[in-house]
Amino acid sequence: MWGYVLLDRTPSFHPELRVVVVLAALVAAAALLGIDRLRGRIVVAVAALAIAAAVGGSAAYALETASSPHSGAIPTAGPTASGFPGAGSGTPPAGGQAFPGGTPGAVGGLVGRPPQGALAGGRMMGRTGGRPGGNGAGGLLDASSPSSALTQLLAADASSYRWVAATVGANQAAGYELATGDAVMAIGGFNGSDPAPTLAQFTEYVHRGAIHYFIAGGMGGGGQGTNGSIAAWVAQHFQSKTVGGVTVYDLTQGG
Repeated sequence: MWGYVLLDRTPSFHPELRVVVVLAALVAAAALLGIDRLRGRIVVAVAALAIAAAVGGSAAYALETASSPHSGAIPTAGPTASGFPGAGSGTPPAGGQAFPGGTPGAVGGLVGRPPQGALAGGRMMGRTGGRPGGNGAGGLLDASSPSSALTQLLAADASSYRWVAATVGANQAAGYELATGDAVMAIGGFNGSDPAPTLAQFTEYVHRGAIHYFIAGGMGGGGQGTNGSIAAWVAQHFQSKTVGGVTVYDLTQGG
């Protein structure tokens, strides 16, 4: 009956499927009780019906997922379920974690406001840093989308540096890496909160000429902790300029 339970989580998604799954399961169960008296093709048909009842719900979810385009971060499987803040389709698991800046009151144990990239109806679609097709910084759930001017700036003389740029957060760095094909340091890891590298390590990299640019913004780029200390140190020692709507510091000029 797991198929029924699964489909019941999204009652607006083909509600007739729940009835079909239950009826198929009941018929198959009744037929299996007398399987020793059945022969030939009837046995095959009963077995097929039992399998269909067992996997009907998950198969419907899989087909819905495969037929719907997904982009952005954290897409989830199955049809859209209303009330799930910031995720893709499907019903949220219990005990979800809070999103930054969140407020209580969400369903399924999740707390938080919809993160970047969430559209009405629950389907997660990617965003490009502030506006469709934009050139802005990324965030926790969407990659940066640099302008051609910024891409050209980062790519210039890229082979002379271990990292063409450093920025806060992995998704922020990902967009620049994909655009240039060169290494970009993701300060703070996935969401910018990890203490790696430390301020001392970062300054050492800069003094060794291993990093060309620091790109401001991103998840927690001006916050507290290690990433905030690094951003403050860069702003104190280097001059900024705006390229394609993004604030960039040349770490080879100053310090």
